[in-house]
Amino acid sequence: MEQFYTIQGEGYNAGRAAYFLRLGGCDVGCVWCDVKESWDAGLHPRVAIQDMVAAVLAHPGRNVVITGGEPLMYDLTELTGALKEVGCQTWLETSGAYPLSGNWDWVCVSPKKFKAPLPEVVAQAHELKVVVFHKSDFAWAEQHAAMAGPHTRLYLQPEWSKAATITPLLIDYVKQHPQWQVSLQTHKYLDIP
Repeated sequence: MEQFYTIQGEGYNAGRAAYFLRLGGCDVGCVWCDVKESWDAGLHPRVAIQDMVAAVLAHPGRNVVITGGEPLMYDLTELTGALKEVGCQTWLETSGAYPLSGNWDWVCVSPKKFKAPLPEVVAQAHELKVVVFHKSDFAWAEQHAAMAGPHTRLYLQPEWSKAATITPLLIDYVKQHPQWQVSLQTHKYLDIP
């Protein structure tokens, strides 16, 4: 769908330079998705893997975020292999609704209520990032944390349009449940594209 060099805005790698490869196509359909234009893969041109790699190499950073849409709708083995061959770190952002494919340095699973993540994908995640839209989402987050591995970092992130009301609840929750960390969409606060 699009590719661009920016600063990762959220989660464990927040603040680090990263090249984003946003793949078109998603059948998860989150109400609060901020990139709904990514849902229909047919609206976006196909780009050859070597062209994506060349675009990455045109910038000094070597962290590559593969996101969507839902990137795991595709077999990402060849793409991640090509990126690793040129010395890139590969970071995945996924709902976890499809089987894991590819060679990853960092896997972030952000589960969605509209299409449940596969427990085996959550178990392999380096990062579980739950977007909190309603107060009930804290219990839902704990259900997914129970599927995570002992190595998985746990993040709660306020949904952007509800941040004013959700953030104070989230702060209180993390203080009471310190296994969680707060994630903010710093790119939105800083107006970083």
